[in-house]
Order: sequence, then C-alpha cells, then structure tokens
Amino acid sequence: MIETNKPSESCVLVGLVTREQSREQVDEYLDELAFLAETAGAKCTRRFIQVLDHPDPRTFVGAGKIQEIRDFVLDTKADMIIFDDELAPSQMRNLDRVFNENRDEKVKILDRNNLILDIFASRARTAHARTQVELAQYEYMLPRLTRMWTHLERQKGGIGMRGPGEQEIETDRRIVRDRIALLKRQLEVIDRQKSTQRSRRAAMVRVALVGYTNVGKSTLMTLLSKSEVFAENKLFATLDTTVRKVVLNNLPFLLSDTVGFIRKLPHQLIESFKSTLDETRESDLLVHVVDISHPQFEDHYRVVNETLQEIGSGDKPVILVFNKIDAYQYEPHPEDDLGERSKRSMTLEEWKNTWMAKLPGQDVLFISAVQKENIDQLRDTIYRRVREIHIQRYPHTETPFWTGDFSEE
Repeated sequence: MIETNKPSESCVLVGLVTREQSREQVDEYLDELAFLAETAGAKCTRRFIQVLDHPDPRTFVGAGKIQEIRDFVLDTKADMIIFDDELAPSQMRNLDRVFNENRDEKVKILDRNNLILDIFASRARTAHARTQVELAQYEYMLPRLTRMWTHLERQKGGIGMRGPGEQEIETDRRIVRDRIALLKRQLEVIDRQKSTQRSRRAAMVRVALVGYTNVGKSTLMTLLSKSEVFAENKLFATLDTTVRKVVLNNLPFLLSDTVGFIRKLPHQLIESFKSTLDETRESDLLVHVVDISHPQFEDHYRVVNETLQEIGSGDKPVILVFNKIDAYQYEPHPEDDLGERSKRSMTLEEWKNTWMAKLPGQDVLFISAVQKENIDQLRDTIYRRVREIHIQRYPHTETPFWTGDFSEE
C-alpha cells in the first residue's frame, strides 16, 4: 500500500507536442499523468510543454527547455521530474547527468512507464500480482541499471523507488536476469494453476467487465454480483482479477472484474499480466464500460478497443455500457456563437443518436452504477446475451443451476 503518513513528494510534469500529438491531446495526457502521480502520492507543482517535430534523442526536450526545468527544480526543490513518454536508457542517463551532477539532493527522473509500474507495485495485494509486478519492474530496469543504481544509497525511497531496486545496491545484470528467469518460472506455475481453475469453470458462460481504468467496473461488479468488491476513485484500484458467480433468472454465469486499461500501458505489464488478461481472452462476452462523464471518453473507448485487439479479444461479442450518466455535465452552446460546438455542448440524448447507436451487433446502454439507474435494463441485457450463448453451446440441455463455489480473487 502507498504510505499515507509520509509527506507528499513534489513533482513537475513534462510533455511534448509533436506531429503525432496535438496540444489538446498533450494537455489531456498530462491531466492523466497528474492523476497517476496523485495516485502514487505526489503533488504536481508545474507542467512544462514543448513543441518539437519529434523527441530530442538525447534529452527528450530541447536544451532551452531543459535549462528552464532545471532552474525551476532548483528554485522549488522539487523531488522528481516525470516525463509523459517512455525515456530511452540513454535519455535517462543524460537527464540524470544534467539534473544531478554535483548535487547532494538528487532529483528523481521518471517516465510514464516507471510511474505506472510504481503504482502497480503499491497496489499489488496478492502473491500473484506482486510476482507479476516484480517481473515487469525488473524487465524495465534491466536496460537502465546504470541509471537506476546510481546514487541509490543516497535516495530516500518513495515514488519510483519501490520494489526490488532499493533492496540490492550491488545487483548487476546477471543477477537481474537470473531473477527474471525465476519470476517467469513462478508465473508459469501460477498460469497453469489459473488455467486449471478456468478449465473447471469451462461449462459456465463467462462474462468479463473491461474498460479504461477508473470507469466504475468494480462498483458495477458489486451491483451485479451482490458482493463487496474493492472500489476506489483512483487509477488501478483493482489489479487482481475478481471472479464471482452471478445468477440471473436461475441462469448462472461467471462475471470477472479485470484490471483497467490505460493509454501507453507499459508492454512489460501486458506481458507479465498475461494470466490476468487471459480472463478477458477466454471470456464469452465482454461488458465494455465507458465513463461518459470524462471529457475524453471517446479516446478511452478507442484505447480499450486497441488493447483488446492487441491481446486477441477484439472479435468477442460486446455489451457497451456508458456509465456515470449522473456525472455528465452538459454545457449549452451559446446561441450567438457561430463557432464549432464542443462535445460538452451535446446532451446525452444527442450522444445517443451519434455513432453510439450505430455499432453493429452491440447492445448500447446508458447507466449510473452509483445511482443504480438503468441497472435492471443492464441485468436484462446480460441475461439475454448469456442465455443466447448458453443455448448455442448446449442446445439439447436444460439451463443448469450450479451449486459449486466458483468465486475467485
């Protein structure tokens, strides 16, 4: 768990406007990066944005911007600098040299991947999740060992330093590779155990809740399964897949709450969380939850679909659920303004007549899990889709009523 009794560390954020990323996108990405930093326990004091055709291969941003950041960090004694994109090992080394040469109090240089890994490390509650996160951390560290171990004895711990890095100062590449190999063997054993558990549940239709992080999947899981599932208004509140048996109209099925997706998810995490993602890959039906109150919910919808394609789940039947309609903020467009309408100036009814209602083969619902609005409609839709799958799978059998305990965390 994140230590709440320690004072927050201060950080500055750095983003880049390029040919591929507009200023509006970078502002949104830095909003999310600030939320990630807050989840990890840091307070953001300033953002730095530079416009470049492409990242500087040496220091990510240009020399002038580096000096501006350096002056601010020295003046405010900020604890860390967080870059919104993955930094190459050479960029890490160069930045460490620029900001920490001849300094007693070292400023930590983190990238988005490092921050996400740190949050995963703080939120891993089971041995399975801890093993997965540790493997991802070591694989991230391996090409960056020189930077990660430099000055480590004088570091005070905190964000970006959790986990294996602070335990063995003398760790070298060979020992890290050996540790990676051991963790992979341990995960292979766990994966086989998880596969066996899933095979025992193969007779039941399996439904997986998927979506961007912090869209309300765990709250929805609690409503549908009538059992308490941990939920918190922070990113990656849930790491371990939770599976519950749900019965609707005497029709049982398995419902799983999976780890939330996010843009630029580190590939180390996708690989090490393979068995967790298998719950999505092997499901019969996906319930894709979208937070419609978020200004960038369309982008989140796209990121989740791209991730599903990446892990081989892009062709599964889907129920699309737009959650948090109670928090949607409608901003009327001024009648005398001839400019383009913003997305916030569209009502929910107008949204329902856009692309949302035209997705082939998908049921589209608008709900509020917190206010329990349209939850009965969601239950009816899930029941109908699960029943269709069950009839296709067992055309000559009665609907079973399982008595075994298939719940899993």
